[in-house]
Amino acid sequence: MAVNGIPRTASVEDRRTLAEFLREQCGLTGTHLGCEHGVCGACTVLLDGGAVRSCLLFAAQLQDAEVTTIEGLSAEDGSLSPVQQAFADHHGLQCGFCTPGFVVSVTAFLSSNPAPTDGEIAHALSGNLCRCTGYQGIIAAVKAVAGR
Repeated sequence: MAVNGIPRTASVEDRRTLAEFLREQCGLTGTHLGCEHGVCGACTVLLDGGAVRSCLLFAAQLQDAEVTTIEGLSAEDGSLSPVQQAFADHHGLQCGFCTPGFVVSVTAFLSSNPAPTDGEIAHALSGNLCRCTGYQGIIAAVKAVAGR
């Protein structure tokens, strides 16, 4: 598979999840493990451009796939992506544990729906859980990136 545009070849145990592979074998610790049941969204990554829960996928299933993690969203010069910058500008984070999953999910959402309604934003965010922010800053960040 390719991870953040870099080809990766590895032998993995059949039961090794994509999240574990990314964290332990690739050293990409921005992908967080929260619930390990696909409920919280902290482990969200892009798989061939779509948002997926990396705790629910086995790494061995992903031969020839393109995976993008939170680390792969920023530019080569280290500047933040528009979604990352909006989260910073609109205080869409507090402890930061859920933030990578939200940023990746919002990135995928806005790539397919660049001008969402408030209801569409709420629905898109419903798959990610945050225990700190109250979601106002996160919603403001999404609206800012959507150009509203």
